[in-house]
Amino acid sequence: MKRLVLVRHGKSSWNNNLPDHERPLKKRAFKDAKVVINAFKHFYKPGALFCTSYAVRAHETAKLFKEGLNIPEKDFKVLEELYTFNQNDLLSLIKSSSDEMDKLIVFGHNPAMTILVNSLGDKKIDNLPTTGLCVIDFEEEHWEDIQKGKTILTLFPKNLR
Repeated sequence: MKRLVLVRHGKSSWNNNLPDHERPLKKRAFKDAKVVINAFKHFYKPGALFCTSYAVRAHETAKLFKEGLNIPEKDFKVLEELYTFNQNDLLSLIKSSSDEMDKLIVFGHNPAMTILVNSLGDKKIDNLPTTGLCVIDFEEEHWEDIQKGKTILTLFPKNLR
């Protein structure tokens, strides 16, 4: 069985004249991450590989989860390929993951995240909000074989405040 957790990066700032991948988190993102992490702590079991886009907003969000869940450095990867807004590219990266890890937590960007939540899970959502988290379980033993899974948890900051 495989478990995929998709997390959209925290709310980011458009105020600075920066390239898209350098946009920082807004203050609200830190508050949102805290409530989602606190709720997720009760569900999370150690042993997942954390993979994040290198974009500042995703990487910073992932680091908040890393600290909040006490994730070892060896299980935390920053991948340039995760800086994508295309669901097919994101799915290809997930499907190419090593089968040594049964749990994968991916921090990335919309619209790819919402589209994958809806295409891989069995519960539709309108939008995976910033710092939104969705857990999908698959019966398959290999990442390359995942097709349609069961959505077992969604955590949205606005529902946790």
